Amino acid sequence: MIHPDQKPAGGRILVSQPSLTDRFFSRSIVMLAEHGDDGSFGFIVNKPAHIKLSKVTGDFGPFESELYLGGPVQVNNLFYVHSKGDMIEDSLKIIDGVYWGGNISDIRKLISSGKLSQKDIRFYAGYSGWQPGQLDREMTEKSWIVMDGLPSYVFGSRPASLWKNIVLTLGDDYAPWVNYPYDPNMN
Repeated sequence: MIHPDQKPAGGRILVSQPSLTDRFFSRSIVMLAEHGDDGSFGFIVNKPAHIKLSKVTGDFGPFESELYLGGPVQVNNLFYVHSKGDMIEDSLKIIDGVYWGGNISDIRKLISSGKLSQKDIRFYAGYSGWQPGQLDREMTEKSWIVMDGLPSYVFGSRPASLWKNIVLTLGDDYAPWVNYPYDPNMN
C-alpha cells in the first residue's frame, strides 16, 4: 500500500509513473540505497540487460548470473547488491536482507564455494544517482511513487514484470497505468 506522504529514503523504492519515458527509467523500480542532503543513489532492479555476467567479466569464473542495468551513471562500472551482509565484509545495509557493495574477494570466495548463488546477488552495470535536491524536485513533478522496499523486489524471480506487478497492487486508481502506451506520441 502506498502512503501519499511517504518520502524517498534509503531502503524505499521508487515506482516510475508511466509518463516517464526516459530509456532507463521508463517503467522502472529503483531501490534507493541512500537519500540525503548530498543526493540520492540506488539501482534499477527490474531491467535485465539480457547478457550473462561471464560475457562481461571473467572475475567470477563461470558464474552465469544475469547482468542488470542499474542506471545511467557509470554504466561501464560493475556494482552488486546481495543478501549476505553477514558474510561479506564492508557491506552496506539497505534494508534487512539487502546490502550493497562489500569486499570483492569475499564475493569471489563465496561464489566459488557455492555459498553465494544467483538468488543471493545481483550485478548491475551502472547506478541511478541524483544530485542534491534533484529527486525531491522530481517528486514534486509526480515522476515517482515511493513505497517501502522488500528483498523480493531485488531478488525476485521475474524482475521484468516487477513494475506491472507492483502497479497492480496499488489499487484501481493505478491499474490503467499498465496499459499506458510506452510512447504517448504513438497513441
